[in-house]
Amino acid sequence: MSRTAAFLFAHPDDETFLCASLISRLQRSGDRTILLLATRGDAGKKNGAVSHLSNEELGALREQEMERAAAIIGLQEVTHLGYPDGKLKEVDETSFVNRVIDYLNDRKPDVAVTFPEDGGNFHPDHMTISKIVTAAVLSGRCPSVQKLYYVASDTLLQSGRLPSVTIDTEQDWPMKAEALRAHQSQIYAIERYFGDLRELPENRRLESFVLAWERGVSYPSKAEAGLFDGIN
Repeated sequence: MSRTAAFLFAHPDDETFLCASLISRLQRSGDRTILLLATRGDAGKKNGAVSHLSNEELGALREQEMERAAAIIGLQEVTHLGYPDGKLKEVDETSFVNRVIDYLNDRKPDVAVTFPEDGGNFHPDHMTISKIVTAAVLSGRCPSVQKLYYVASDTLLQSGRLPSVTIDTEQDWPMKAEALRAHQSQIYAIERYFGDLRELPENRRLESFVLAWERGVSYPSKAEAGLFDGIN
């Protein structure tokens, strides 16, 4: 039986940086993978080849790049909320939460995946989408969602929260590198994080996810083979 995992992030490329291997493996196993992005990434830092673009033009380009990356990693659907990049914390919180709830209830995913509370790197947009998604899932108004996962971060790990699911991306690296290259407007940031993409950096080898909530229980401590463990 096909199940659905919803990935909810702030910008195009967040999904590829953090979850490309996980998404690809879920898709290859017959499960449905969908992505909600709060912004179009229109204020993202631009490399030399696209530095002349306006924010509107950059946003349009990044949507096109996202389409290419989605096809590579196996996302069946990408949805953009279109909020201003870099300004998510200024968006009305109630309205934002309600839009995420509507999205989840329309698609009915079994699990949701987003940033941890610290955003992974303390980026304000990352922290905001984490807060909003968590509020939506814990509101009791998204009955299909049985689990909420956070992408593992140093802050989470240092606080004693251990990953429930860990993916070794080595065998998927050619696919992940191709998806990263699809986000060409952000290639400078990508290369700062992953190098020149010819080889998988050892310190970027794992994709790890902490189970933050499951059926009313916060941070249940358990090791899992996959996101859908325990879901019929």
